[in-house]
Amino acid sequence: MKTVNHWIGGKTVEGASGNWGPVTDPATGAVTTRVALASAEEVDAAVGAAKAAYATWGTSSLAQRTGILFRYRALLDAHRDEIAALITAEHGKVHSDALGEVARGLEIVELACGITTQLKGELSTQVSNRVDVSAIRQSLGVVAGITPFNFPAMVPMWMFPLAIACGNTFVLKPSEKDPSAANLLAELAAEAGLPDGVLNVVHGDKIAVDSLLAHPDVAAVSFVGSTPIARHIHTTASANGKRVQALGGAKNHMLVLPDADLDAAADAAVSAAYGSAGERCMAISAVVAVGAIGDELVARIRERAEKIKIGPGNDPASEMGPLITKAHRDKVATYVTGAAAQGAEVVLDGTGHTVDGFEDGHWIGLSLLDKVSTDSDAYRDEIFGPVLCVLRAETYEEGVALINASPFGNGTAIFTRDGGAARRFQLEIQAGMVGVNVPIPVPVGYHSFGGWKDSLFGDHHIYGNDGVHFYTRGKVITTRWPDPSEAPTGVDLGFPRNH
Repeated sequence: MKTVNHWIGGKTVEGASGNWGPVTDPATGAVTTRVALASAEEVDAAVGAAKAAYATWGTSSLAQRTGILFRYRALLDAHRDEIAALITAEHGKVHSDALGEVARGLEIVELACGITTQLKGELSTQVSNRVDVSAIRQSLGVVAGITPFNFPAMVPMWMFPLAIACGNTFVLKPSEKDPSAANLLAELAAEAGLPDGVLNVVHGDKIAVDSLLAHPDVAAVSFVGSTPIARHIHTTASANGKRVQALGGAKNHMLVLPDADLDAAADAAVSAAYGSAGERCMAISAVVAVGAIGDELVARIRERAEKIKIGPGNDPASEMGPLITKAHRDKVATYVTGAAAQGAEVVLDGTGHTVDGFEDGHWIGLSLLDKVSTDSDAYRDEIFGPVLCVLRAETYEEGVALINASPFGNGTAIFTRDGGAARRFQLEIQAGMVGVNVPIPVPVGYHSFGGWKDSLFGDHHIYGNDGVHFYTRGKVITTRWPDPSEAPTGVDLGFPRNH
């Protein structure tokens, strides 16, 4: 059986706690790997390696950092398929989805390659007689990232490349459910020339997380995961004096107006709700149909959903893979089986789906629930699976009010041909990311990703300008030098005194 150990100080370090976690192939249900679960002492060793490396990395030149990052980008590009294969083997998503994940992570590596312009300071001269004021940004020190199972390569790449480009050193705690991609990312960084200790990977569970949150040498924590855990991360790390960005859960809505292209809206709903088996914080899980279009829209969504081929992620014919664990599969199924009792119409029930030859895999089919009420479990909770809820609204205003009443505010979208309605929506909706005829409005790397309300705890979104600001702190310097003509008697600076 394969073993995944820690990566500390530029080398593989065997787990010493005696605790191991199972890693399962979701397509077969078989345990294929064991992963080391770190003790507090092992976390301390990773932080110690990062702290030691910061002594030189924190003062390294921008040219050195960007040179390494350019080489790193080339290595990641050359190993796309290998990284994607690890994602598919441990997460279960189809290979094309996994390749897309790697591509989105590479965007942030490319942003980090241009850190020289992001870290430029400001200067104001002669603010008073012979007084200049400058502003610079400096690194924080050791920073940590705690990342989720659904994007085991992309989300880490949303964090550590920018953090180390800014001059910090990094300790990554990836999900123990699919840990292999994180180690490969670290190994490739070392191959690119990243000094030992600048990037460390420590695997673990709550013990490792709590150790990072309390460690006095960790200056900042980045997190992506569920809202309850994000709230805990923010509260605990902040209480320990750390800077925190904690991205939580979501219930992303798609508002479809009566004038929308229903074929385009149905295509978007299917891809956004069921892509990556719905295990995305930006998945569309609630469609709000306005006016009389509801029945027709639901019919078109059903027609498309019934054609999606479900199978192992390494099968090129598969369009959707299994869920990450059996327990998660069973939990997702309860929302469908209990939907009718809470007033929903079950248009598609995917809970009994199996795949021939892979009967022990964590399979679930696509489910479509219509006429869902806002007080039902399927609507209120982040299901994180291939379940799409359709709600009805009589007017645009009613639809917007419904969406804004949600405690989540991650992403949302509107489908319409009316530019005026779209403009109103993007200003009136209470969410951090908005799509206009774009179902999953994940910003490109040079803009920042993040939600509102219970979808984000902390002041900074991730990557983009917000990411640079999160991983640095500002310093303002006020300088006054005497004029050379005022030099003390006897000191000759070669400066004329009769000017």
